[in-house]
Amino acid sequence: MRITTPENDIAEVLFTEKQIAARVEALGMALTAEYGGKKPVMVCVLKGASFFYIDLCRQMNCQIDMDFISVSSYGAEAQSSGVVRLVKDLDTNITGRHVVLVEDIIDSGLTLSYLREFFGARRPASIRTISFLDKTARHASELKTDYCGFEVPDVFVVGYGLDYASYYRNLPYIGVLKPEVYS
Repeated sequence: MRITTPENDIAEVLFTEKQIAARVEALGMALTAEYGGKKPVMVCVLKGASFFYIDLCRQMNCQIDMDFISVSSYGAEAQSSGVVRLVKDLDTNITGRHVVLVEDIIDSGLTLSYLREFFGARRPASIRTISFLDKTARHASELKTDYCGFEVPDVFVVGYGLDYASYYRNLPYIGVLKPEVYS
């Protein structure tokens, strides 16, 4: 077992706690403008999006329903397995409802594609997606989220909910993990 502090494993900080808070506030205002009076179902993709999701929901000045879904395509690996597995389904019936899917990061796009299809089969009024981070270099250019916090380069990022082997989620910033940590 490695004994270290998270900060020793970070090569650089990409987004500070202050930058994150400002961007989340702006995204919350944009969603409020779009969904005021519609009472959307805000769906958090667990566990990675949880920090972003809670902060985002608190910035929205309209009625919302909150729900959670859990899928897995990584396990404890640094690369996606290529297979999305449903771990926990929604508790809310989304038929005829406006759904906002809240993701932590769009990497390969596999999870986002899976969830759009999965939710679409339930006939919601609309499905919009928001991702805290987007690694545009890692997925097809036509795969886009409706809202995005930040674009990131093709590096391994952790913090603010994003992890490696269940570590680093609690960092208040987004940092680049040193390759020797996950190699």
